[in-house]
Amino acid sequence: MSGAFSLARAGRWFLQSGIQRPDGGVSRYLRADAAQYKPVSTEITGYTASALIYLFRATGREEYLHRARLTARFLCDTVWDPALRLFPFESPSPTPESPHRAYFFDCGIIIRGLLAVWRETGEDRLVEISSAASHGMLAAFQSGDGFHPILELPGLEPLPRTPHWSRSATCYQAKSALAWWDVSQITGDAVLRDAYLAAVEAGLRNYPEFLPGTDDRHGVMDRLHPACYFLEALSPLLDRAECVDAYRFGLETVGRLLREIAPEFVRSDVYAQLLRARVFGAGAVPLDTGAAAHEAAALARFQATSDDPGVDGGVWFGRRHGQWSPQVNPVSTAFAIQALGVWEGFQNGLAPTMPPS
Repeated sequence: MSGAFSLARAGRWFLQSGIQRPDGGVSRYLRADAAQYKPVSTEITGYTASALIYLFRATGREEYLHRARLTARFLCDTVWDPALRLFPFESPSPTPESPHRAYFFDCGIIIRGLLAVWRETGEDRLVEISSAASHGMLAAFQSGDGFHPILELPGLEPLPRTPHWSRSATCYQAKSALAWWDVSQITGDAVLRDAYLAAVEAGLRNYPEFLPGTDDRHGVMDRLHPACYFLEALSPLLDRAECVDAYRFGLETVGRLLREIAPEFVRSDVYAQLLRARVFGAGAVPLDTGAAAHEAAALARFQATSDDPGVDGGVWFGRRHGQWSPQVNPVSTAFAIQALGVWEGFQNGLAPTMPPS
């Protein structure tokens, strides 16, 4: 791996830190300064399923595949609501602290996690639920101007939208719609394929306005990772000129804003997603190897070193004014191992392929 980053320590963190519970659910993050695990997030559990499959492919170690199967079973047996054809955003749901809701974005990430496991196990049920959930998303979240970002369950009432990116309907949603493309490639479902293409077309129209999106510089940093989500959503379509243009614009814009704001506040997942997007898009947009090397080195430094097994090997969420944020984050860790692996493979002459995520 690049720099001092250790894939073995990152993998051990997923397996042994306690971030994943015995039933397969994954906490949103560990608050290291309080030794507190946040509740189980179904989205983060979906990301972890993909990360475990990546670790299995990279190492061949069966324990990663075993844990990925456990993760998929939790999502299918405990989280999946077959009546609503949706995944609630936390488990259990509801609780006194957590309302009963579903997020459009989260559902797509969970589907992609299930499909990552299916590609190794061939378990038909994972595709069946992924297909049903995809059509459930289309039915429940559809609105006249994109997709409602959040629904109250069980009545499927949309929450009011706000200017915050995760409560708006804009280009980042196309990454979730990428799950429909994935399902369509397996099943031949033209409805899902066309819905994904429509989501990309809508994203192409509003992507140029997504950044900076706010006058608050820390808020801009928070928008850089959903801006990279849209780049990932474009990944199957980089034979189209309009998608290549948007991809190039995104790389340039995210890279510039990242460099400007990083001394004050920076998120590890932005380094990871931008690096991964640079390498994956190298066949369509020439790779800036100097920028990629800088981002890889910066990303590697986010891996935590600690005597605490709940912390060691994981990746810190961010850094503010030179101080680590206290969150050790499963998604940051997943993106880091994938991005640095793709970068290392590119340096060794391997054709880049987009990791599961």
